[in-house]
Amino acid sequence: MPRKAIPIDEKANYNETHEKENIKNEIANLSRLLSAVLNYLSDDEEEEIDIEYLFDNTEGLREWWEQYRERNRKMMEEEIKKSLSVLSLEELKNIREKINEKQ
Repeated sequence: MPRKAIPIDEKANYNETHEKENIKNEIANLSRLLSAVLNYLSDDEEEEIDIEYLFDNTEGLREWWEQYRERNRKMMEEEIKKSLSVLSLEELKNIREKINEKQ
């Protein structure tokens, strides 16, 4: 039996509802991660901050951190690309030399 087509208005409502639910879930997850980190930081018995302990004992924190760093990297790359046009030729050559040293 063929499936009934969903009207465009219903699809838009479904997508909007689904997006709102995803946002709520993301907020709940971030709240959970934040509370775990703050609980660890507020523990008076901890004298040093052990980030590996936090990553190992807070489900999803390492994955969130890696995603955050990757998004941040992409933003930095875009900022650098945009700023290249205002640099002098000498500055560009210096950047090129530094890049070649790394490779």
